[in-house]
Amino acid sequence: MALLFFVFWVICNGRLTLEIALFGIAFSVVGYAFMIFFMGYQWRYDLMVARNLPQLFRYVLVLIVEIAKANLAMAGFIFGAARTPEPVLVTFTTPLTTSLGRVLLANSITLTPGTITVSMREGEFQVHCYDKSMAVGLDSSVFVTELMKLEKGLQAG
Repeated sequence: MALLFFVFWVICNGRLTLEIALFGIAFSVVGYAFMIFFMGYQWRYDLMVARNLPQLFRYVLVLIVEIAKANLAMAGFIFGAARTPEPVLVTFTTPLTTSLGRVLLANSITLTPGTITVSMREGEFQVHCYDKSMAVGLDSSVFVTELMKLEKGLQAG
């Protein structure tokens, strides 16, 4: 977290000099200490996230690939007038147990063109799909699989 504070400091300053780096390090350490002592933040959480960083990057790559595939599918609907889309509202339950995993799933579905998460309550999702073909396998999608691995890694830490 202190590293993120430092990166934010450098970005806000717009350049990196020795003076800016030293002040950035000092302010980052003070901000991190404040979070630990007064806001109940635990440094063990940073270690757990650092251990699961490869899985997190893998998830981001999967998300990018799925967004690209969905863009191509939507382009097919837009430019190919051969088929009329059949919108559908799908409800499914996810095996994800953490609120973080569920929120990431909802946001991933919404970021993917042609689908939007309408509601999410205690593991039950309602998703609007531009076409019924996009609804197939939502409950066992690659997002769910990758997020389950991520949850397992975070709970093991």
